[in-house]
Amino acid sequence: MDVTRDGRSWRIGTADDVAWLAGQTTHGLSITTAIPPVFRAYATFYPPDGVSVEAHERAVVDELTRDTPAQPWWLGYLDTGAHDIVFPFAPTVSLYAGWPYVLVEAGPEQALTWRTGHMRGDGPLPDLFFPADHSWLVSALWDDAWTDIGGSTALITALHRNPLVSARPVGPDEDALPPGLTRE
Repeated sequence: MDVTRDGRSWRIGTADDVAWLAGQTTHGLSITTAIPPVFRAYATFYPPDGVSVEAHERAVVDELTRDTPAQPWWLGYLDTGAHDIVFPFAPTVSLYAGWPYVLVEAGPEQALTWRTGHMRGDGPLPDLFFPADHSWLVSALWDDAWTDIGGSTALITALHRNPLVSARPVGPDEDALPPGLTRE
């Protein structure tokens, strides 16, 4: 199925497009609750003090774009019933604990412009996104105020070193909660 936005058609994803992820995460507090244990490195991120959500999310996408050869990205919007999912009448795919996501094949520009706020704040980023080659995965779970990522060691290092991102590297069995945040 395709949907139209910005004067062009966009492909809506199916269960086949997330089969590599579905059922591969664990239950608990570790980063593998959001990111399957298939990557070389993991991190969590949250806007550092004094950095706007917009600057933070732009820096995240800039680092991901630098690390990724040109290819489509899959953007996933969790349908909570209370947040913008960009394509409200599109079919969904089920991930994690059976949560419905609208999944659309697009790219970094759309990741930064399509949405008008999410459950973590005012920024536009999707709740879940990854490139077609599955070289990294960014995911923010329904009840988390932060975002998790799995990818190459070089990508996690770049996100950690960028002062606008300040990602915190974690091991696959470590608690994903960033310092200074609490669980609700």
